[in-house]
Amino acid sequence: MQVLTVDYRQADAAAKFSESLKNTGFAVLSNHPLNWAEIESVYKEWLAFFNSEDRFNYPFNPKGQDGYIPPNLSETAKGNSVKDLKEFYHLYFPNGRYPASISNRTKELFNAMFNLSKELLDWIEQNLPQNIKAKLSCSLKDMLSMERTLFRILHYPPLKGNEQGGAIRAAAHEDINLITLLPAATEPGLQVMDINGNWLDVTTNPQTLVVNIGDMLQEATRGFYRSTTHRVINPAGSDASKPRLSMPLFVHPRADAILSERYTGKSYLDERLRELGLLEETTD
Repeated sequence: MQVLTVDYRQADAAAKFSESLKNTGFAVLSNHPLNWAEIESVYKEWLAFFNSEDRFNYPFNPKGQDGYIPPNLSETAKGNSVKDLKEFYHLYFPNGRYPASISNRTKELFNAMFNLSKELLDWIEQNLPQNIKAKLSCSLKDMLSMERTLFRILHYPPLKGNEQGGAIRAAAHEDINLITLLPAATEPGLQVMDINGNWLDVTTNPQTLVVNIGDMLQEATRGFYRSTTHRVINPAGSDASKPRLSMPLFVHPRADAILSERYTGKSYLDERLRELGLLEETTD
């Protein structure tokens, strides 16, 4: 089963979008309402940021979970022993540190993506079986928390050829949150694992938007929507010298949102952040 590309403007978009998510955990939206010229401007600003010394002025703050994480402190995917080949910046709105060199375009993009996520969660909920929908503690869009939603700006540096054995740009993992919105990255490399354990390329064109299911939505829908394993592989040949930028919006629920009998939004997130080495103790 392939990841579907769905035209946001078509009458059956919600049904096709939800079908792709149900079958693969992923869907690609074309003709979505996000402004692509603004997205390209945001990518350009952040590439300049990662290439400057300014990034070191915003070291990662474990308590607030915001700021810059360099490659040597990058994540090690659950079940993996080698760090990913990436650096990134965590943005939270309206709180969290915002680099002075970055324009308001990133804030505007965050707001547009967050608002779109509400509509997409409505599409997802519309296509839930009634018995699953009845078990939700509230509507999916009412679970959302702007303050807890994470905008991660990722920079995958050019490969130098001396990388640690087994290291790739992003090792196989699942996302923690409800859904992830990801404007097409500046370079390819995203792959998703199908039900037979085969890796499939997630084919995107510029101006498309990738959406995938996170663990929290899997928990809230009792596994009806599946959080699917994905990764970002290393480029080969001349493409190895090209950097890659992506900026996923990890849409999170409120801390007190009840996902299931086992978890709230806070308890699930804290458990996973400890596994990733990004949280040493429970924070409020």
